[in-house]
Amino acid sequence: MKMTRVPLASILSSARWRTRLTLWIAAVAAGLVVVGFAKLAELALDLFFGLYARFAWLPFLLAPAIGMLSVWCTLRIFPGAQGSGIPQVIAARRLAAGGHAVHGLVSLRLAVGKVLVGALALLGGFSSGREGPSVQIAASILHAAHRWLPCSRAVRASDLILAGGAAGIAAAFNTPLAGIVFAIEELGRRLEVRTSGVLLSTIIFSGMVSVALLGNYNYFGNIKVAPQSIALAVPVLLGGVACGLLGGLFSYLMQLPQNRPSMAAWIWRSKHPIAFAGICGLLVAFIGWAGGGLSFGSGYTITSQAVSGEITLPWHAPITRYLATLVSYYSGIPGGIFAPSLAVGGALGSVASGFFGNIGHGALMAIFMAGFLAAVTQSPLTSAIIVMEMIDGHEMVIALIAVAFLAKIVSARLSPELYQQLAISWLGRQKTAVKQSVD
Repeated sequence: MKMTRVPLASILSSARWRTRLTLWIAAVAAGLVVVGFAKLAELALDLFFGLYARFAWLPFLLAPAIGMLSVWCTLRIFPGAQGSGIPQVIAARRLAAGGHAVHGLVSLRLAVGKVLVGALALLGGFSSGREGPSVQIAASILHAAHRWLPCSRAVRASDLILAGGAAGIAAAFNTPLAGIVFAIEELGRRLEVRTSGVLLSTIIFSGMVSVALLGNYNYFGNIKVAPQSIALAVPVLLGGVACGLLGGLFSYLMQLPQNRPSMAAWIWRSKHPIAFAGICGLLVAFIGWAGGGLSFGSGYTITSQAVSGEITLPWHAPITRYLATLVSYYSGIPGGIFAPSLAVGGALGSVASGFFGNIGHGALMAIFMAGFLAAVTQSPLTSAIIVMEMIDGHEMVIALIAVAFLAKIVSARLSPELYQQLAISWLGRQKTAVKQSVD
């Protein structure tokens, strides 16, 4: 039987392959932007801590000033860029699935704002991360690529938003698997069979860009753990309950402005958002001063040093990080909670190591990191995978999954899912904005 050769030009000219190439190019672009954001955030943190080391009083001026400037830029130039960015992506996906406009939630303008203002907030010492913003950045880039597809019906806009958000997680944490799980677990709950292959490859491409540029590094360093025994069951049980309670309370407090808008603090914030951000900046500076500077920034450097054994965290480290992250979120700056939540969990594990002498310090930090992140986000698989990537070996896979699911169960008793609830607010805002523009 004679085989017919199909010219490469014919293959590349087909709509299917042009669709794939367009999405892969967009995925590479998203990965590059997320990596660039990571580098910019790193520079901002290095500059802040360099200044703080020389002038310990400077955060009391820097944090309020940068907080007010960040919120002013967000409200006047980049409305829709405040906060984590994940609720905006969830809301945008729902609206896009119904054929509604999403330009106030995901757009190239918002991606630029998230990068610039997000890095600026870190320069002020705010306790925020770049991972949630990376979700909105990548989702904005993938959504923008929809207009360049040879056939707009080949892939739905809502699916591109989902894939972009997952690609953001994959690139931010250098773990494509975490991005795929996050897409299913948090952003969309399902992938359409017809386009799942090309969307999954898009997520992997974005993650591969991060690996190629930054190397196959682990986000908070490499945790070395010895072979574990049944003795690990006790810290898993206690850590799951403790992280579930603390993380559930954290999630509940983060939803207060939405659930209790009649409270005096939130009424005043709605009338004076820039002044409110300045007050939050003062509180961030005071908390950081009281905690010896451990609560400033995303928590990446401090937690990495604790994981490697370079420093020992004091008892108050989880408390100050917990409070600083809440205040930073209330301020309205663009910034996420993934890294700060991992930092809170790591600090809890470091403190708990004093009560479990027979369990390694690194193992306890990993358990509490997975537990607290799972309790806050109520995404246990994503949380377990992110921490799993940090561990040298597979000795703690079952323990991490167990503590993440236990913490999620406990947290769900105190608070509904954080991102899903915050997305409801963004849905209302976008619909109102579209209605006003039509009127």
